Amino acid sequence: MQRWKLNNIKMIESPFSLSGKTILITGASSGIGKSIAIACADAGASIFAFGRDQERLADTLSKLVCNSDNQNHRSFAVELTDDDSISEIMKSLEEEGVRFSGFVHSAGISTTLPLRSMKPDSTTPFMKLNVDAGIHLTKWITRKKMVAENGSSVVFLSSVMSVVGESGKTIYSMTKGALLSASRSLAVELAPKKVRVNCISPGVVETPMSGKAVYSRNEVALKYVQDLHPLGLGKPEDVAYSCVYLLSDAAKWVTGTNMIVDGGYTAR
Repeated sequence: MQRWKLNNIKMIESPFSLSGKTILITGASSGIGKSIAIACADAGASIFAFGRDQERLADTLSKLVCNSDNQNHRSFAVELTDDDSISEIMKSLEEEGVRFSGFVHSAGISTTLPLRSMKPDSTTPFMKLNVDAGIHLTKWITRKKMVAENGSSVVFLSSVMSVVGESGKTIYSMTKGALLSASRSLAVELAPKKVRVNCISPGVVETPMSGKAVYSRNEVALKYVQDLHPLGLGKPEDVAYSCVYLLSDAAKWVTGTNMIVDGGYTAR
């Protein structure tokens, strides 16, 4: 447990420490999810990193510090939309006696698609990964045998697109808005289990995914997006540090909220 020393007299535990907590993080192989895994490990947590690419997950694990003998970092290469595979892994962990103090659903995909190009099934892959996979894992980690005795904290990575509009972002917006709505109902439903549920809604963050966006390929378009953020584009760690707060005991009275971390995007 991290401690602060006051006036050379006594030590107090930092409420922002994650020491002794076990956190499951999806999308931990790159971008924001990777940064969250690193920040949580730095804060003392044991990390269970979920993602599709074993090699990139291994790279994430190589960057996770171990501040104590109790930290146990593990990775799982799995397709998050494969419910059967996820259930198999989680059942095995349950049998091991693993209990989770936190879960972060950072995995997600985006698209820019105007309404005229949408088909009836266009939303399916985005809903399955961005929303359904997160709900499925939330169901698992809040089972009686899997939730930590002192409760747990669930954090969904939503987006500013859940609260504002942008041309061509209908599919992405609806999935991130779904997470926001779901988090509020889950916050009420899971409160008796001492499980808190919150969202973080970032603006544009410089990640491999945003680097592939249409605007990133055009200097004028990129400048336009940058100018929408008074503090500039975000870094993965900007979101990660906010996540550490929501997972920590410092946020023990925070649930059903949406923390907007957007460099001023929605202040305009």
